[in-house]
Amino acid sequence: MSAYARRHVLLRLVIERGFVRVTDASAELKVSEVTIRGDLDALEAHGDIVRVHGGAMPRTALAYRESPIANSLERDSAAKRAIGRAAAELITSGDSVFLDVGSTALAVAHSLAARTDLHDIVVVTNGLTIALALETAVPRFTVIVTGGTLRPLQHSLVNPYASGMLAALHVDVAFIGCNGIDVDRGVTNVNLPEAEVKRQVLASSRRHVLIADSSKLGRVELGVVGPASAFDTFVTAGKTGAAVLDRLCRLGVTVILADQ
Repeated sequence: MSAYARRHVLLRLVIERGFVRVTDASAELKVSEVTIRGDLDALEAHGDIVRVHGGAMPRTALAYRESPIANSLERDSAAKRAIGRAAAELITSGDSVFLDVGSTALAVAHSLAARTDLHDIVVVTNGLTIALALETAVPRFTVIVTGGTLRPLQHSLVNPYASGMLAALHVDVAFIGCNGIDVDRGVTNVNLPEAEVKRQVLASSRRHVLIADSSKLGRVELGVVGPASAFDTFVTAGKTGAAVLDRLCRLGVTVILADQ
């Protein structure tokens, strides 16, 4: 494989996964770590990626400020807990649920697990931290983790395997997080592979519930998830503009403003 072809493959891996380690790329492409570091340096000089400790990230991930889930947990934690409680109240025993990745979805997971009245719940998730948070609810809950490629930033699983599994499922309720909500330009996410999984979930679920704190309102990010009207319910918390919420309601979206 020529250096040009190898760098093209390496760039695709970085974009698809959100983060690639030098050691992993070396093993997959069957070249030395020194060669991989040189390739990453060349891609960074070209403006395609950003070198970070141990590997590289897409430049778009830095530009859109995608942060590790551990950092996200600390921001607007009260709002996320409120969203988690309100969202968990939408579930009844016997439901099947898809629970997305991210710190807000993690708050939903904790609230669902705390509802000891729930039983015979099936939860499908592409988030490893989500699955672990639900472990205390087993055997009342059956927790199914999608397959796929691990993204370290959000501990999420993305293509190629997750999409095939989701196409074979149809859940009652899907809780979907995002990085941006704009009435005109829709619901968006900073990471393209995760946005693709979210789109698959919209097609594989009966009821669509958007979960996001008010800081996401008015933002437009890189990956399109779908129009705001694709969601039945929007659960949020924090300082929100009444005009924006009114426009969402006029699209047919039920808005739940959670008490903090």
